[in-house]
Amino acid sequence: MRVLKRAFQFILRREVRLYQNPARVKDFHFKVHPSVSQAVAQNKPVVALESTIITHGMPYPHNLSTANEVEAIVRAEGATPATIGVVEGEICVGLTSYELDRLARSKSPLKVSRRDLPYAVGKGLSGGTTVSATMIAAHRAGIPVFVTGGIGGVHRDGQNSLDVSADLTELGRTPVAVVSAGVKSILDIGRTLEFLETQGVCVATYGESKDFPAFFTPNSGFSSACNVRSASEAAELIASTLSLGLQSGLLIAVPIPEEHAAAGQQIQEAIQTALTAVGSEGVTGRDVTPFVLQKVNELTQGKSLQANIALIHNNAKVGSQIACALSKQMSEKTSKCQAQHPGKPPNDSEVVVIGGINVDFIAKGKTKTLHFGQTNPGSVCQSFGGVGRNIADSLSRLEKTPLFISATGADANSDAVFNHCKHMNTSGVARLEKQNTATYCAVINDNGELSLGLGDMDIHQQITERYVSQFEKQISSATLVCLDGNIPVSTINYVCSLAGKHNLNIWYEPTDVEKACKPFLSDAWKSLSYSSPNLAELCMMNKTLGLTVPEELPASLDEILTVAMALSRPLLENLHCLVVTVGPDGVLLCGQHEAGSVDLQPRKQKRKRQLCALHYPALTVTPEETMNVSGAGDSFAGALMAGILQKKDTDSCVRMGLLAARISLSSPHPISPTLSLDSVDPSKVQAPKWPTPGFVWLD
Repeated sequence: MRVLKRAFQFILRREVRLYQNPARVKDFHFKVHPSVSQAVAQNKPVVALESTIITHGMPYPHNLSTANEVEAIVRAEGATPATIGVVEGEICVGLTSYELDRLARSKSPLKVSRRDLPYAVGKGLSGGTTVSATMIAAHRAGIPVFVTGGIGGVHRDGQNSLDVSADLTELGRTPVAVVSAGVKSILDIGRTLEFLETQGVCVATYGESKDFPAFFTPNSGFSSACNVRSASEAAELIASTLSLGLQSGLLIAVPIPEEHAAAGQQIQEAIQTALTAVGSEGVTGRDVTPFVLQKVNELTQGKSLQANIALIHNNAKVGSQIACALSKQMSEKTSKCQAQHPGKPPNDSEVVVIGGINVDFIAKGKTKTLHFGQTNPGSVCQSFGGVGRNIADSLSRLEKTPLFISATGADANSDAVFNHCKHMNTSGVARLEKQNTATYCAVINDNGELSLGLGDMDIHQQITERYVSQFEKQISSATLVCLDGNIPVSTINYVCSLAGKHNLNIWYEPTDVEKACKPFLSDAWKSLSYSSPNLAELCMMNKTLGLTVPEELPASLDEILTVAMALSRPLLENLHCLVVTVGPDGVLLCGQHEAGSVDLQPRKQKRKRQLCALHYPALTVTPEETMNVSGAGDSFAGALMAGILQKKDTDSCVRMGLLAARISLSSPHPISPTLSLDSVDPSKVQAPKWPTPGFVWLD
């Protein structure tokens, strides 16, 4: 068994939960406008827009008026615009009117590509984001559709100069759909399409033809790999790309409207003249495109600018329609899984999850030192968590919608929670007057260091035995019941007592070391079937039972696995299976032997059995790919449960969990909105060769 990749410590360790270690939140230099974050959280359509068209594509005031017009078109189509730019070192997703005006008037703004982001942020500079930088920010914010005028490409004579736009490599590694009028016609379009093919980027023309447009003209003489005839078809293509987990984007090329294509020939002739001037005047690199566009505008007496604005307007309209279609398709996919009527508990839930809901607020200061007792400049972002909520969310997206039993206050935070969780069965969540929804607020300085953390989790104690007993019928008939450690000991004991009467399979998720002991304070633990502790939590379980545990946790992999198996053995006298997460070293399954593996399927009855253990290594997730670490462990648990309920074999169940965790790590949300059965199906997802898990007998 080999030592696992560093990424797995993000996937399964409890220490990475947002409310436990907010100092690890990574989005310190990103600011998402509230209208954008709210729309993304509610799975409503959002369209990302770049800002180099404002800073470098057009003169003032045409640039500002065009930006405002484009945003108005997006809103008119029913989507939320999110213009992206860099303002004083902060990557803003959704510029305010003041920020738009400031960039439009700027005399020497920076042109910010992927390469320039660290410099712009580090120096506190302002500038317009190119296609590549905008894709990065859009993906970070959870926006799958991005509209622009035209993308960069391979420059003419690029085979000698190696002048290739970073837009192309970004399309090969960032899963965002780019809607554009093709490639700027000043470039080598043939080589650009060849380069995109090498990068594995799907290129589709929007319309009845596969003809690939050349910005100012509808036909470049080259063809796309495919075409999509409508916004709905385009949305289906995007959804399939995202669900496959390929981590590459796609390009949807929209031909310029017919009424503006007539000027194309005159513009093309002007482009040739401008390109000649590039060589004679010694213009190179990133200055070529703005130089040529300005020259062409002069030569065509403004016709190219008019055509440019027209195609951008058209792209905004088409891109917004695609974003709306994608949102609708995703909503329909999740809503068809719902088995409930509002306010009426269903009688046939296969899974019941009982646990906590949190609303998290992360306040990040803009200065290294925060001054207490006064107002400090900063930004505040909101997310939704809670172990029980996250697991229920994961199961819902994997078409195993559970009855979720929890409690919130009757307050604004509760409204936000229910709005965010519309795809879930929340009929078991109590809204209590004169109570506060569980919240956590972390105050972080400019370096990301935690200055102060405050939590109000008292409402979890209102998930009482008396309240939960209202759902006894649903709990007693469920195939699997999941409890998180946030709920009171008396509630845990009550549910465990039902297990004895109805032969239930109960999964206990400890949530942290202090709460791991709750079922083990009495004989309630003997009614558990599954538990998913980390090594420290497993030690606490044994210690609570009066068993010997090591004074210090081991460091080497072999010692960690040896201790984990030794501590699991006495608990398996009653538990069916233990899923032990061992930090950066992977996951260890301990339980009943079945055909060379651990039997994960719910047991019918307790019986004498042979015990074994399997150690699974992790999928690689680089630090650059990691966007959010607050829900990966819960994504893993939810997908593992979903695999068990689908009666899949053990390897498939664990791989589903690992794929779900990887998706969570690459998403700005604890549970990714793109999580689906297809996205965690090992047979459909492109992944490295799965290593063989290490097998050990426990008896």
